[in-house]
Amino acid sequence: MNHALPKNESVNIIRNGGVNKKFYITTPLYYVNSAPHIGHSYTNIAADVLARFHRQLGEDVYFLTGTDEHGQKIAKSAQDAGLSEKVFADKMVSVFIELWKSLDISYDDFIRTTEERHILTVKNALNTLYENEDIYLESYEGWYCTPCETFWTDLQVQSAGLCPDCLRPVEKLSEKNFFFRLSKYQGWLIGYIENHRDFIKPLSRYNEVLSFLKRYKLNDLCISRPRARLGWGIDIPFSKEHVTYVWFDALINYISAVGFSYDEAKFKRYWPADLHLIGKDILRQHAIYWPIILRALNLEPPKMIFAHGWWMTGQDKMSKSRGNVIDPLRLVKEYGIDGYRYFLLRDVPFGLDGNFSDEAIIKRKNSDLANDLGNLVHRSLTMVEKYLSGRLPQARELAQSQLKEDSDNLAADVGMAIQRIDFTAALDKIWLIINQANKFIEETKPWNLLKEKKSEEMDSFILLLVEIIKNVSSALSSFMPSTTKNIQEQFSGPIIKKGIPLFPRT
Repeated sequence: MNHALPKNESVNIIRNGGVNKKFYITTPLYYVNSAPHIGHSYTNIAADVLARFHRQLGEDVYFLTGTDEHGQKIAKSAQDAGLSEKVFADKMVSVFIELWKSLDISYDDFIRTTEERHILTVKNALNTLYENEDIYLESYEGWYCTPCETFWTDLQVQSAGLCPDCLRPVEKLSEKNFFFRLSKYQGWLIGYIENHRDFIKPLSRYNEVLSFLKRYKLNDLCISRPRARLGWGIDIPFSKEHVTYVWFDALINYISAVGFSYDEAKFKRYWPADLHLIGKDILRQHAIYWPIILRALNLEPPKMIFAHGWWMTGQDKMSKSRGNVIDPLRLVKEYGIDGYRYFLLRDVPFGLDGNFSDEAIIKRKNSDLANDLGNLVHRSLTMVEKYLSGRLPQARELAQSQLKEDSDNLAADVGMAIQRIDFTAALDKIWLIINQANKFIEETKPWNLLKEKKSEEMDSFILLLVEIIKNVSSALSSFMPSTTKNIQEQFSGPIIKKGIPLFPRT
């Protein structure tokens, strides 16, 4: 197989044309040492919106998510639960799968790092790098953080003796491990990032990575753990005494899922990935380790890495280690699938940190969903029932107006915002039309049209209103699939069938 970069390195990636244009999008692999939280659902909901949008464009979408199941934290969690590592992982994976089902996540593939296809690819990648002398064995002494499964230098740990990431105690370890020559490719990566301004998004993350690379010399990456200390991992194929470091193992999933080293046609079709969607806490692994690993394997980098912000509770990041996580299934039960999906993508510009509270989600649900969207749909259906006996007027050419023009342009406007991964802007444009439509009803006063027996004006009013709702529904379908299906069903037949209000107030 040869999926190498051209020798000139100035890679212009041109997507396939026509309806078969592909769109390969990934989420991180979620670590199964404990139950999923809002942060996990945030990434997958965002990825789902993008996948649904690109499917609507007729593209060949490959939406990958999955679970990371090796490493010391999994081994410890399994031990604490009195289970073997694999049985514990199987149990936790089912929790993630159930959550994605509950949130209407339309993934095409779910990969587990314990699957044979992944293990095979990791070993093939390790062998290639070892044969190319990009991996070497060396004795190492350093500070080790078990929760982060990461080695740190004296400078990074400083006098406090704490992990610079999680601020928990570290221990001094001395052992022989395999290292990947990360430092060898630092100059290449700086040049690549500088020549590909869209490689890392948003701009703040681009600047963060580039600044780090220009300021610090990269250390080579320790990619193994001694089997004597950790047995739960993928075997290093050229050493019986070592298993693969969980972060090297996990990153390989993006190519193992699409056939690298075992399905050439599939790999050629989908690689490079169009978008890796991640949280900002794992930016360095994705924007530094991963493109360098790919370069060493002579493969193209992904086209874009987008690192979104965190959800906070008060001033604190929401995380399992802090014990302040919120169960997304509880929120779905209380506010509905689409109410939850809408809140996450509307309340905070994608890429920035957000502050979660039940009060904030209730406010969005009551104001935007119940008062604005729900009210528009319900009152429109009521008017068709009351004024036209449930039957829509015969289709006719409607007079041009600013509202009609804005409604006709909605799909294009929303599409441009979604392509920029600006969900807030897309939803703002949709709600602008919703609010204009509600204002249109108040200004037109259809009840007066009925009194004055202006049947043609009434028909035109209803037809424009229904057209607006259908355009709004179509534009919302990637964000709120079950709600839009409900709307479309109520407006689809010759006789209007009004259901219960879409969003009862909380």
